[in-house]
Amino acid sequence: MSDDRKEEFYKRLGDTRTGMLEAEGRFLPMSPNMIEDDPNIWFITADGTPMADAAAKTAPAKFIVSNDDKGLYADIDGTLHLSEDKEKLDEVWGLIASSWFEDGKRDEDVQLVRFAPKKAEIWMTEGGAFKFFYQVARAQVTGKKPDMGEHFSLTLG
Repeated sequence: MSDDRKEEFYKRLGDTRTGMLEAEGRFLPMSPNMIEDDPNIWFITADGTPMADAAAKTAPAKFIVSNDDKGLYADIDGTLHLSEDKEKLDEVWGLIASSWFEDGKRDEDVQLVRFAPKKAEIWMTEGGAFKFFYQVARAQVTGKKPDMGEHFSLTLG
């Protein structure tokens, strides 16, 4: 698989603000955090949440992304791990996380979770919603299938 596809996937994922992270059979809305040249996806949660409990067990997990603005749709399989890395927490801490913790990143309930992706099924499109509707309308007029971009799988870990 081309390195260009992997690079584009990580770029678009880095521009994604939310997704659904599965932890022990339950999907939770979460904000992914990316660090340049780091293949992991970082999440911040609270102690005692299903995600923190799953990460404490190094559990397999799934992250689902649907980002119309960036033309990225992905089903990512990987493993959750708790992290005590304060430098990583400093790198990924931001406005969203600070809204949830009264004492900021030093709040005793803050849990940094590393999602180590192993593989992903990915759909990438160009042009957003406008192109989607154009392709659908064009298909209705011409009878040709719409061009909805690329669909491929990547091995990530």
